Amino acid sequence: MQAPNISTAIPQRRFQLGDYSAVVLGNIESNDPMPYRFILALVPEGAKKPVLYVISQKARRADAASGSHQLRIVSENLDESISVSDLWGDLDGFTTEAMLVTRKAMGLMDEQPYQMM
Repeated sequence: MQAPNISTAIPQRRFQLGDYSAVVLGNIESNDPMPYRFILALVPEGAKKPVLYVISQKARRADAASGSHQLRIVSENLDESISVSDLWGDLDGFTTEAMLVTRKAMGLMDEQPYQMM
């Protein structure tokens, strides 16, 4: 898995999702080539490392007509662009879609996220 290389970030929201904890990060400092707007990191209970990331980053110029930010999912076996939209640059828009993508990818559609922060 090519996990984001995060130097510093500020937690914006925290959720409990079944046996997982999800944190939405903002104000992200990273040495990665594309700047991150937001990252949702999903961590299993009792673990220290995330098993899945949903990422909002600036869209490529070729995709700019579709929106300002690209939504990506990254896990052990997956690194895929999902869509491009202006919504992924907004905390509420990103969080709503990132939680839906996470629930679908992890087979957690029966679990309701409980916001803790």
